[in-house]
Parts: sequence; C-alpha cells; structure tokens
Amino acid sequence: METSQEHSVFNIEAIRQDFPILNRKVNGKPLVYFDNAATSQKPKVVIDAITHYYSSYNANIHRGVHALSQEATDAFEAARKTIQKHFNAEHAHELIFTSGTTHGINLVASGFTSFLKENDEVLVSAMEHHSNIVPWQMLCERTGATLRVIPMNNEGDLVISDFDKLLSSKTKLVFVNHVSNVLGTINPIKFIIKKAHQVGAAVLIDGAQACAHIKADLVDLNADFYVTSAHKMCGPTGIGVLYGKEEWLKKLPPYQGGGEMIEEVTFEKSTYAGLPHKFEAGTPNVSGAIAFGAAIDYLNDLGFDKIQAYEDDLLNYATEKLSTLEGVKIYGTSKEKTSVISFNIGNIHPYDIGTILDKMGIAVRTGHHCAQPIMDYYHIPGTVRASFIFYNTKEEIDIFIEALKKAIGMLS
Repeated sequence: METSQEHSVFNIEAIRQDFPILNRKVNGKPLVYFDNAATSQKPKVVIDAITHYYSSYNANIHRGVHALSQEATDAFEAARKTIQKHFNAEHAHELIFTSGTTHGINLVASGFTSFLKENDEVLVSAMEHHSNIVPWQMLCERTGATLRVIPMNNEGDLVISDFDKLLSSKTKLVFVNHVSNVLGTINPIKFIIKKAHQVGAAVLIDGAQACAHIKADLVDLNADFYVTSAHKMCGPTGIGVLYGKEEWLKKLPPYQGGGEMIEEVTFEKSTYAGLPHKFEAGTPNVSGAIAFGAAIDYLNDLGFDKIQAYEDDLLNYATEKLSTLEGVKIYGTSKEKTSVISFNIGNIHPYDIGTILDKMGIAVRTGHHCAQPIMDYYHIPGTVRASFIFYNTKEEIDIFIEALKKAIGMLS
C-alpha cells in the first residue's frame, strides 16, 4: 500500500475541484458519490468541451464545405485519433463510434448472424452484464448456435480449467468482460483470448467497467473486438466506441442503413462506404465524441498508474473498514479486482440500506446490477454496491461506514 507521501503527486484536493458536482449537497448533506460503476462524474474540461462545441462550431460533420463543418469534422476525427492512441489500436478506422457498450455489442452480434450455423457454440462468462448475455442469446435463437457458460467460483473468479474444457472446434465466439461490474474481478482476458484463438474462435471483450481504471493495450491483448462507454470514464453519456480488427470489420455487414455509411445509392442498389463510416450511419454524437477525447486526455494527464495505485488504496481501506461491521458479507474477493465492493448485511434488504444512505447524502447502487445470473449463483436478491474512483477519499469512506452503522441500527 502506498503512503500518503507517495500520493503527494496525486493532489486529491485539486482533482476534486475539477468536478463541479462534488460541491453539491444531497438532502442537506455533502454528496458522497459511490456509484461510479454505474456512471462516473464529469470534470469541467469535459463539460467545457461540450459547451465549446455547441457555442463555437456546432455543425454536421463530413462532406460540409463551410468552415464550421470542417472545424467540427477535424475535432471529431481528432477525438478518434486520441482514442486510437490511448488504446494502442493499429488503425484509427478500427474504432467505430457508438452510443455505448450495448450498441457495440449488438452491432457485432447482428453482424455474426450470417457467420454462425446450427451446432456452432458461443461462450460467455457467468459474470456478464445483461448487455453481454442477451444479444448472444438472440444471436443463438437466430442461428441455431448453442450458448455455453464459463462458470465462476465463490471468490468471484472464472474457473479457467472449465473454460479449457468448454473450448472446442465448435467454439466460434467467446465473450468476457474485462472487469465484472458487480464483483470488481479483473478477468485474465489475455490468456482467454490466446486460448480462444487456438481453436479459431473470435473474442469480444466488454471493457466498460475496466476503462476508467485500467489502460487496455489492444495490440498486446490481441482481442478481435473491444467495447466501452465514455460515461464510465469521466466522459459524457450516449457515446462509446467499438474496436474491431480491420479484417473482422470488413467481413461484417453494416448494422444500420442511412446517410454517411454509403458510397453510392440508387433505387436499384447501394454500395457501402469504407471503414469506419460503414458502421456510422446517420448524424453522430459529435459533441460526445469530442468530449470523450477530452476525458481520455484528462485521465492520461492524471496517469493510470497513479489512478490504479490510489484506487487500490481506497479499496483496501474500505474493505477493511466494512469487514469490521457485524453481519457483513462481501461478494467478490478475487485477488485481482478494481475498486468495487458488493455486499449485504445480515437479512437486511439492500434497497432499504441504499434508501437510508441516500438520506445521508451517500449515493450507492442496489439491486442485481444488470447481472442477475451472479445473484442467482449466490442465491441472493441483490447487493449494495459501493464503487470508488480516483476523486473519492478515505474521509468519504469513513462517512459511509458511520452511515452504515446508523442504517444497521435502524433496520435491525
């Protein structure tokens, strides 16, 4: 664990001033925001990027000859380049702007309809978000392929020996999240990708929960597809990115038809544009893409090594404090995890705890977190989830623990 002196280069007070919302009160109490796994807050530089676009050069992009359109196009494509550099993708055109992770997953699932047949198999992990389960179920219904599940254990780790047994020549696709949104588990995706490729399967990684905490290197990982959302990493809602290897994106048919994704249109036949425009039909979220780039620049200026070390410190501190409370059960105790704690206290319903915490100005998430199979595995209705990010503090965790003690006293 790093000391406070080692964190001196990570100026938490200055960082918190970058986030206007952290200065507000909820129910008369200073906001303690521990729902970062659902969405992170936005620094002023991201908010300013959106405001600047709409107040200074708002225009539709590509094909426009006037100055505003050219400025907007340049800023939009510069954001794509920023994202390419951040994720170390080989080509900028391998990055498709989407409305978010769910959109990216559905785009790939739709495209694979023509590639799968009866008796083919696709693998998903037992700890997936519904967004990385339901589209593949729908794909299997369309094609006759079989969905198989990589199991997990009580600690919240995937059972890799069973993954090895599930892989076969029938396996065509493998889908795994980089980090579990419920358990915080960091999955061994590089190993999973390598093993899947040995049987000729393509791999999609859901990076939504990882990208605020871990800097993924797409060349090193060698994933075929990687998806994420800007709003999980201090960017705006309604924008995300799908990375796909060039060879796969050229094979997949367009997901939507419309403007921008075409080369020529007649009433007899249409031909499609090259990458990335083939998958970017219609007017995109221009301001969102630009602000996404600003968010990535902001995170890189802080430094992901510093972010990860600081958040690990918060996770360890919160876990230790929470474990002292009578009746607490933590779900997800992997040795490799990000700053997420899902827990229950005795027989108290998580919703009741969340409601009382809200009265004290503390925002947590309660329920099944769009991961019902995990709840079924543990035979529970849901959990309280506290998720931390680099602008949170140990002082906030202390407030959270004291509020939990009051909630326990009221509900026991």
